[in-house]
Amino acid sequence: MAGHKKWVPLESNPEVLNDFATKLGIDTAQYAFCDIFGLDSDLLCMVPTPVLAVIMCYPITPNTEAAAKKEDEEQASSGVAASCPAYYMKQTIGNACGTIAVLHGLANNRDTLKPAAGSFLDQFFTATAGLDPSARGAYLEHPPEGAPSIEEAHQAAAAVGDTAPPSADDEIDLHFVAFVVNGGRLWQLDGRRKGPVDHCPSSESAILQDTATVVKQFVERSQSDTFNLIALASAADM
Repeated sequence: MAGHKKWVPLESNPEVLNDFATKLGIDTAQYAFCDIFGLDSDLLCMVPTPVLAVIMCYPITPNTEAAAKKEDEEQASSGVAASCPAYYMKQTIGNACGTIAVLHGLANNRDTLKPAAGSFLDQFFTATAGLDPSARGAYLEHPPEGAPSIEEAHQAAAAVGDTAPPSADDEIDLHFVAFVVNGGRLWQLDGRRKGPVDHCPSSESAILQDTATVVKQFVERSQSDTFNLIALASAADM
């Protein structure tokens, strides 16, 4: 991403994401991020419900890139991106995939989450609702004069976690994507991709199991079982 900003990446850690979401305007006493410990049904049953979104972090490899390219070609031929009702934005900032995934998860559930009035999320989603995905990414990287910036909150979140943060200039091979339900479909939202990926019919009650099925397919295609999953779910039972 020559000529663009480059940030220190976020850690794939529910505590980090919850602190970040709170700073952005979400009441994490109502909905919060939590670990998904595995794809088996007994482990999925441990995740509080309802689940609003799932975030996956995985290592980028030649196999994952080849699988993504093929999937993008298939989606483009079907015209999926043009008909996608989900809020989607491009990633223009290096190492900001964690922030983009969080924004995708929150944006597509803002009616439920109700970001605080005047918060970053409230202002950002209002200002970018009518923009195309590329313009949304540009707005995040270079907010207009007087508009709130997410950069300070991102950098604060990137500075905490269980491991020492890397440098913004380090080559990072880990990547975050979000899974959300919008318009009765399960969407994979990744700011690096050509557009949203439409996986299957889904619903709030089925998003966790449907995402687990997609992740299992991802593991098979990419020949990598290294990944981390975090759910945005009801905080009542956490």
